Amino acid sequence: MKRRKLAFAAVLLGLTGCAVGPNYKRPAAPMSPAFKEQTGQVSVPGSDWKPAEPKDTQIRGNWWEIFADAELNALESQIDVSNQNIAQAAAQFAGARAAIRGARADFYPTINLDGSVTRAHTAATATAPAHTGTIYTASADASYEVDVWGRIRRSVESSVATAQASAGDLETVRLSMHAELAIDYFQLRSLDVEKQLLETNVEAYEKALQLTINRYNQGVVSGIDVAQAQTQLENTRAQSTDLGVSRAALEHAIATLIGKTPANFAIERVATVTPVPAIPFGLPSDLLERRPDVAGAERRMAAANAQIGVAVSAYFPKLLLAAVGGYGSSSVSNWFSLPNRFWSVGPELAALLFDGGKRRSVTEQAVAAYDASVAVYRLQVLTALQDVEDNLAALRILGQEAQEQAAATAAAERAVVLAQNRYSAGITTYLEVITAQAVALTAERTAIDIQSRRLTAAVSLIKGLGGGWSDANLPYGAPPPAPTTTAESTTGSTPSSAAPEKPR
Repeated sequence: MKRRKLAFAAVLLGLTGCAVGPNYKRPAAPMSPAFKEQTGQVSVPGSDWKPAEPKDTQIRGNWWEIFADAELNALESQIDVSNQNIAQAAAQFAGARAAIRGARADFYPTINLDGSVTRAHTAATATAPAHTGTIYTASADASYEVDVWGRIRRSVESSVATAQASAGDLETVRLSMHAELAIDYFQLRSLDVEKQLLETNVEAYEKALQLTINRYNQGVVSGIDVAQAQTQLENTRAQSTDLGVSRAALEHAIATLIGKTPANFAIERVATVTPVPAIPFGLPSDLLERRPDVAGAERRMAAANAQIGVAVSAYFPKLLLAAVGGYGSSSVSNWFSLPNRFWSVGPELAALLFDGGKRRSVTEQAVAAYDASVAVYRLQVLTALQDVEDNLAALRILGQEAQEQAAATAAAERAVVLAQNRYSAGITTYLEVITAQAVALTAERTAIDIQSRRLTAAVSLIKGLGGGWSDANLPYGAPPPAPTTTAESTTGSTPSSAAPEKPR
């Protein structure tokens, strides 16, 4: 008898070592050996990016510190604590982790307790009179599903992968919020610089207007020159005032990002120009490890793959172990006496013979969902590559444009000096001075705008590179390495190559 029990246990153990459905392998993703903008462009004057060097130059967690702005650092430190988008994503991740515990609960038996007091009346029959009585029962039952075909393990595997995907979503939101704050901050600072420029020009135009009025009073110039000087001054004042609308909106957006009401938040105006730092980057394949959105898409493939195994397990019989025991009596006094006990115990093998094709439909849906997740993953990789290429190109082109614009601004400023000298000498009208000043102001504002766009591109590049994140930060272990082959799609009973990962 003992040998039979041991043999039965051995068979059960052997069966539970199998799991139907395909074992997950990460599908190949579209990839290039290098970034297009990386090849042959590093030596371009004015470029502000470079290939990654030894790891001490890699971007790390607090990537915004690369800009060396203390106020930006202080604002960024409040994002993780107070941003509501991050709080929402964190709550969703907590829910995904709770789902793992729910899936793992199926590895254990379920135990129920039941007690009842029933008053019943039976009608009279030919052999027995009518009877009214009370039945007292108390029972406990336990049931356990032996995971013969790996249904539970596949469910846990899917839940773990889903939680990892949720962790990737959380990091994606966190990276986006930090990047959005940095972009808003640099745009606000650019407006401060532009505001300072316009105020400086207003002061200069006020002096020019007063000089023109004096010359008009002396009969040297006509009233047209005075009107033109007045028009230029007021237009510049209006432009300076108009910047307040955009600055207020950016300040309010930053307040919302850090979880404060706009009424209780303000950023002091500081007209400083932040230099564009050199941003290290690696190979395109690094994005598979450094982009949390790519990691999340990859983990959703693993979850969808495990769901195929769950669907396939429905084709095989379920092995249930059940036990029931308790007491039943028509009298409270001897309710729990030994003669009134009852019990049953034994295995149950249940198999569905016909369901009209429902299992096949569910399996096909699971396979289709996996195929869709593969397409989403590959699209996410392509999008990541596009993000990096776009911003590498933007930094390179804007760096060259900044140099050209600096030369144009210098030439415009020289033209202003020459026009003012010619006007003072009575050689030309004040219209020439106004034209030269307008051109110079436009050139200076364009230079500020280019610098703002360069900083935005720098932040977007860091975001496109995944910041300082790595898929090794995913909970319960990192996803498996990427092979060169595509995912298997067999549906036979195969050994499970990846045991369910356990929460730490």
